[in-house]
Amino acid sequence: MKKIVLIFTALIVALLSLFQLSKYSYMAGESKIEIVIAVIAVIFFILGVYLNKKSLHSEKPSDNEIDQSQIDAIGLSKREYEVLIQIHKGFSNKEIAEHLFLSESTIKTHVSNILVKLDAKRRTQAIQKAKALQILPS
Repeated sequence: MKKIVLIFTALIVALLSLFQLSKYSYMAGESKIEIVIAVIAVIFFILGVYLNKKSLHSEKPSDNEIDQSQIDAIGLSKREYEVLIQIHKGFSNKEIAEHLFLSESTIKTHVSNILVKLDAKRRTQAIQKAKALQILPS
């Protein structure tokens, strides 16, 4: 992270220097310096594209390993875990019921069981606790 900050700081300083050089060339009436400025600007553009591809698009290691032993320890059934995943996606009881082909009252029962097993009072609190237990992707 420090390396990226230093690189971008150097780029900003170089860019400010280019602005000062262009101001000087305009005042002095020299046109040759404009070519140098254009070449340097193209070099910085290519360097910026390269750094963007290298740093922002590199693959990041996956920390989203689901801890199956925690699911078993809590006592969540397979169907309750499916409902928990749907809650995590932000679906309402009605939407979950349609997606899992169950009745809305069955979903309410599953949500109630999930809240009890995770010792949560609200759905959002259940999601937070599930993430802390690493049974949901972060």
